[in-house]
Order: sequence, then structure tokens, then C-alpha cells
Amino acid sequence: MDLNKKVAVVTGVSKGIGLETVKQLLDAGALVAGWGRSAPDLVHTNFTFIKTDVSDWENVQSSYQATVDKIGVPVVLVNNAGLGHQGLIHEMHVQQWKEMFDINVHGLFYCIKIVTPGMIAAGEGHIVNVSSIAGTSGVKTMSGYVGTKHAVTGISHSIFLELREHGIKVTTIYPGSTNTNFFDNIEFANANENMMRPQDVATSIVQAVQTYANYHVVDLEVRPLWPNGKPNK
Repeated sequence: MDLNKKVAVVTGVSKGIGLETVKQLLDAGALVAGWGRSAPDLVHTNFTFIKTDVSDWENVQSSYQATVDKIGVPVVLVNNAGLGHQGLIHEMHVQQWKEMFDINVHGLFYCIKIVTPGMIAAGEGHIVNVSSIAGTSGVKTMSGYVGTKHAVTGISHSIFLELREHGIKVTTIYPGSTNTNFFDNIEFANANENMMRPQDVATSIVQAVQTYANYHVVDLEVRPLWPNGKPNK
């Protein structure tokens, strides 16, 4: 897709992968609406921040209408908003479990549901769902988060089959450890320079969206080459 003057929505834009994706979409000429609970430190003529809680269906509907009114109908959606809580299954707080599913799964559904009719009408669209390596395997003490990311995989693979006839692509990206604030409250890892850079993950997302109309990146797994640092030889 040629992104020049195309309208894109990115969720979870305050920092990290979401913010870097916004910047690269803007560099490609897109008009970008950033949906999030906190505004990023970004000022650009073609960027509009709309305060949004993706776990609230009514809020998502309002944000979509505001996007259409201000910059137009979105044909790109990057579902990046998400969070993870750590804990053993029998010790996990019910509210934390619910919060993960409300944002990572229900929020994903709400955003896809609201943008899809406009994409169908336009005859083109691209939905990118940011999952995680945790969406492909189990992780001790992260069962809730892992469960949400497995759900993202199943939803993505199913709606790809539903929407392809309308010219809409669905891409799921599975990043390995990335140097973002996700690890602020995770005991077994700390963000560090051996992790991937969020701007590189964002580049993979934008490149997938920019592909030729009949070329579809379905699943994209990305990992650091040297997670423990470059080996000494």
C-alpha cells in the first residue's frame, strides 16, 4: 500500500513500538491518529492524538468518529496497545487477569470491529496485530499474558480468512524481547541494549503494510540475534 495521504490508526502510542510506528507512518506520508491513554511527546502536522481506552467499547466508537471527522476513514490499523501482569495462576489477582483480557483481547476486537466496515467500503485495508513470542509458547508466571497473545493469534488467523476477499490484509507480528517499558514490572527480565530496538520492530510493521496489494505478510516473528550480547571471538 502506498501510505501517502492514507489514514492510519495506531493504539498504545505513548512510547515504545507504538510511538516508533507512528513516526515511521508519518515519514511515509500517512495521516495518523494515535489512540492511547497517554499522549506521546510528538508534534507533527499529520498526527492527531485522541485519548482512548481501548477496553471501553463506547470510547472506541467515539474515538473512531473523531478520527473520521478530523482526518478521514482509516485504512490502516495497528493494534499495539497491551499490557502484561506477572504471577502464578493461583496467586494472580482477578482484576489483573481481567485487565489483560479487556485490553489485549477485547480492545483488539473493538478496534477491529469499528474500522473494518470502512475498509470494506474502501476496498482496501491492513490490520496489524502486535502479539509476542509469548503468543507462540508458554512462559512460566505469565499465563494470563500468554493466554491473551494466543487469543490474538487465533483471532488474526480467522479474520484474515474473513477479510481477504475485501482486499484487507491481516498481519500478526511476534516480537521477542524489545527494549521498552514492558519489562518495568517483570521480575525475570530488565529492558537492556541486548534486546531489539522498538524502531526496528516498527520498521517491520510499516514495511509489511507497504507491500504490493497481492503480497500478504501473515505472520512475522522477530527476535534479537544476540539476546545475551554479541559473542566474543
